[in-house]
Amino acid sequence: MIKIVSIAASAAVLAVLGTTYLMTQRTPAGCGGGVVAGGDFGGPFTLVDGTGATVTDADVITEPSLIYFGYTFCPDVCPIDNARNAAAVDVLAEQGISAKPVFISIDPARDTPEVVGDYIQNFHPDMIGLTGSDEQIAAAADAYRVVYSRGDDDPEYYLMNHSVFTYFVTPEDGFVDFFRREDSPEDVAARMSCHAAQS
Repeated sequence: MIKIVSIAASAAVLAVLGTTYLMTQRTPAGCGGGVVAGGDFGGPFTLVDGTGATVTDADVITEPSLIYFGYTFCPDVCPIDNARNAAAVDVLAEQGISAKPVFISIDPARDTPEVVGDYIQNFHPDMIGLTGSDEQIAAAADAYRVVYSRGDDDPEYYLMNHSVFTYFVTPEDGFVDFFRREDSPEDVAARMSCHAAQS
């Protein structure tokens, strides 16, 4: 049993490292990031919003958006990243640029539409929270090369392992750029503004 768990954990780590390598090897876009518009990240998804309505990527990505995959029970990383994304959207608003923060749960067992709907109210009035079935979440995560797994066997208070990039997407170009945890709200807003000026 220990050997199986060890193999699974090693596979998850390798998947995260592989995704990180691919993302950091992209061609610079001229805005201080590591990618150019389009490419192999992102794509169609069908999920459920905080009201219980089924939505697609076309319904959600109607303006420049910051997409983050996480879960509401996350004790530290997810709240910090979601707050950073919300702050970046506010910085952009001060510049006259409208953008939207989007949170996609990778823990549908606990993150019902109601839970996700309540969660996003803690961050930004324009944030969209999404969840769905295991299959819907897996398809959306796969499109963005997000790696996630359950961290332990606790039936109620388990943690989730997941990649922590934020993805910048637009209705016109799809995936444009990504942001790491260390990027500040001002960094995120500046690069998004730069991309907007180039489009």
